[in-house]
Amino acid sequence: MAGASLLTLIDDISVILDDVSVMTKVATQKTAGVLGDDLALNAQQVAGVAPARELPVVWAVAKGSAVNKAILVPSALAISALAPWAVTPLLMLGGAYLCFEGCEKLAHKLLHAGEVEAEHGAHVAALADPKVDLVALEAEKVKGAIRTDFVLSAEIVVIALGTVAQASFSKQVGVLLAISAIMTVGVYGLVAGIVKLDDAGMHLARAQGLGAGARRALGRALLAGAPLLMKFLSVAGTAAMFLVGGGILVHGVGALHHAAEDLARWAGARSGVLGFLAAPLFNAVVGVLAGAVVLAIVEAAKRLRRPPAAPPPAAQPPAPSPG
Repeated sequence: MAGASLLTLIDDISVILDDVSVMTKVATQKTAGVLGDDLALNAQQVAGVAPARELPVVWAVAKGSAVNKAILVPSALAISALAPWAVTPLLMLGGAYLCFEGCEKLAHKLLHAGEVEAEHGAHVAALADPKVDLVALEAEKVKGAIRTDFVLSAEIVVIALGTVAQASFSKQVGVLLAISAIMTVGVYGLVAGIVKLDDAGMHLARAQGLGAGARRALGRALLAGAPLLMKFLSVAGTAAMFLVGGGILVHGVGALHHAAEDLARWAGARSGVLGFLAAPLFNAVVGVLAGAVVLAIVEAAKRLRRPPAAPPPAAQPPAPSPG
C-alpha cells in the first residue's frame, strides 16, 4: 500500500513537471522577444569598462538581476493568487510599455543622433581621463544595468504569468522560477560572451605558430563582427518589442484579435507565406501605432510638467549723465 502510494505520488509529480516543462516552453517563446533587447541593452551597459573588469561587472549585474527576480516573482504570484483579475491589465500595460520603449528608441536614434554621438564621445573621454574615478563609474554602470534589468525582468515575468494565468498555483510557481533561471543564466552568459568577443578576436589576431594564419583570420573576423552583432541585437530587440508588445495588445482587445484572424485567413487563402506573415505584421503595425500614441502622451506630459522659461531680464534704463 505504501509502495503504491509512493508510486502514485511520483507519477503525480512527473505529470506536474511535464506540464511545467510544456508551459515553460510556451512562456519562453512568448518572452523570447524581450531577450534580444535585454541582451543588447545589458551588453551596451557593460561595454566600455576596463577589459579586466568586464566579467566581474557582468557577474555583479547578474546577481542584481537575480535579486530583481526574487522580488518580482513572489509579487507576480501574489497578484495572481489575490487579484487574478489584475493579470490581464498588467499584461496589457506591459505590452503598451514594450511598444512605447521601442518607439522611444527609434525616436531617440532618428531625432537625437547628435546627442547619442556626443554621449559616446563623452564616455570615451571619461575613460581616458586619469582624474575620473573609474570605480565610481563602474559602480554607476552596474546600478544602471540593474535598473534596466528590473524593467525588462518585470516585462518577462508579467508575460510569462499571462501565459499560465489559468494554471494551478504550483504550476505557476514552477514556470516563473524556470523562466527566471533560464533568462538570468542565458542572458548574462551570452552578455559575458558578447563583451569578451573583441578580446578573443585580439588574442586570435596575434596568434603565432602552427595554424596561425587561420586563427588570425578568425580573430579579424571576430573583431569586425562584434560591432555588427551588437547592432543586429539592437535592431532585432527593437523589432521584437513591437512584435511582442503589439501581439499582447492584439490578443487582449477582442476587435483587434478578430481582425488579425480575418487578415491571416484572407492572406492564407492567397499565399501560404502571406498567411504566415500576416499576423506578425499586423501585430507589429499595432505595436508601432500604440507605441507612438503612448510616446506622444508621455512627451506631452513632460512638456506640461516642465517649468516655464524665465522671462528675459528687463533692460535697465541708461544712467543719467552727470551735470
